[in-house]
Amino acid sequence: MKAIILNENFQLGEAEIEKPTPKSHEVLIQIKASGFNPIDYQMIENELERKLLKSPILGREMSGIVVEKGADVHQFKIGDEVFCGSGSMGSNGSYAEYIAVPEAIVAFKPKSISFEQAAAIPSAGLTGLQTVNRLKLNENDTVLVTGATGGVGSFVIKFLVANQFQNITATVGSEENRQILLGLGLKNHQIINYKDENLAASLLKANNGHLFDFGIDLVGNYMSEITADVLKINGTYVDVTALISKDAHETLFNKGTVIMNISNYSYSMNKDYQYYKGNLEKISTLIENGKISAPNYKTVGDLSLDTVLKAHSLLKNNQTQGHKLIMKH
Repeated sequence: MKAIILNENFQLGEAEIEKPTPKSHEVLIQIKASGFNPIDYQMIENELERKLLKSPILGREMSGIVVEKGADVHQFKIGDEVFCGSGSMGSNGSYAEYIAVPEAIVAFKPKSISFEQAAAIPSAGLTGLQTVNRLKLNENDTVLVTGATGGVGSFVIKFLVANQFQNITATVGSEENRQILLGLGLKNHQIINYKDENLAASLLKANNGHLFDFGIDLVGNYMSEITADVLKINGTYVDVTALISKDAHETLFNKGTVIMNISNYSYSMNKDYQYYKGNLEKISTLIENGKISAPNYKTVGDLSLDTVLKAHSLLKNNQTQGHKLIMKH
């Protein structure tokens, strides 16, 4: 099968390798579309993320068709359309024509959406749902969401709105992204441009002059400092990026802030496969029932080295414009 592979020098290249054979508890999926995530290029460049690398083939999410199955697989049949957050639990990553994964992490693709839309769900959707579930928000709590039109941010906003939670302030960097959030149900006064000269003051004004109970930071670095500044004493900082700056960490410590780390990877460490399947099924039901919309996506190209390199560049330079980047197979 065709695949995009990392060599021993951590450089990407195209290769033809043997198609995986599913184990007794696995299904073999012919991939129709796969999604790109920042961790993909971070695994090439970042020593911390590189420790999570289990296969020379990158890619952590996809949609496709079951073409083979192991003897102990009973939920799926050949020809079923499915989607999956494979993480490091598959035979290889999703930058390939096929992947074998445990049946226990696979969900049926929502019938109302395309393979491309389905491939845009797992990583961002699971992260967003975990975030909202773990917050256990009360009606009067206030929440700041930075990077709100990114993959995870869009899902966070959708889940909050679907739960009829109102006290949201979100940051964007363009008029186009403002329109995206208006389309998701936020009001104009809840949306602040992060390029504002006095961003912290603008955020507090949007929150009726009050410090925030929760800060969901999906950007990190400079935005981690802003988020720390506008959180109340004993508030909660939700870290999805692991990019808290030193100054932000000091502010958060001094405020007695709870730092909530969000990670899908932790569930694979404990082989808590139901986390993946069960939450994908919840998201699928919300989409099928019209409670939330499918993700915005942009097809970068077909399975090729050029497509992968282009997608990594767009992610690295923050040029996704509120769209999940997808590769067709």
